[in-house]
Amino acid sequence: MSYAIAIDGPAGAGKSSIARRMAEILDIIYVDTGALYRVIGLAVYREAGMCQDPETISRIADQVEVSLSHNEKGQRVFLGEEDVSEEIRREEISQMASIVSAVPFVREKLLSLQRDMAQCQSVVMDGRDIGTRILPNAEYKVFLVCPAEERARRRLLQLREQGLSGDYDQILADIKERDHRDMTREISPLVKADDAIEFDTTGHTAESSADELIEVLGLCPRSC
Repeated sequence: MSYAIAIDGPAGAGKSSIARRMAEILDIIYVDTGALYRVIGLAVYREAGMCQDPETISRIADQVEVSLSHNEKGQRVFLGEEDVSEEIRREEISQMASIVSAVPFVREKLLSLQRDMAQCQSVVMDGRDIGTRILPNAEYKVFLVCPAEERARRRLLQLREQGLSGDYDQILADIKERDHRDMTREISPLVKADDAIEFDTTGHTAESSADELIEVLGLCPRSC
């Protein structure tokens, strides 16, 4: 019998890393919904820069073909036939993902795609409105929390590990701005579902968080 795990939370709380690890342990499909918005954000950025005009964003999004596939490398994300799995992780595309996700047309475009992925297979799906809108009937719901300062520290460390530079104060400001935008948007704001459990990832690795959540949710790893 298939089931769905919905994981929501703010940027940098560890959603993707934890969800990916849980999928590995449970031997189910991981769906990074944020990547879908990043693809549209990338398409908008390529054509119109850091555009915030809903009409322009909707026009570009209407022409975009977004898809996911899974192989031995994990989830791959495509803009048309182009694999953009690495390019969508750039900081400016992260900001664009937040901007386009507030546009109603974009959310409706991706809604059915995300729901279809959970129809006939067990999935763990992460985002900002998975438990409240995308999969409101998910059997398991988790809401991750973590202070903005800790999330900024993690992001700076991640950049340095990639050989890139970053300014902590600017990263922190960007995170707070994105939190505000995600929590105050009119369409599907970031909010904890009433039936979700809250989990603080401060001081936890993705591995320890995944292990603890699997235990708390009462799930059985594939080795059971």
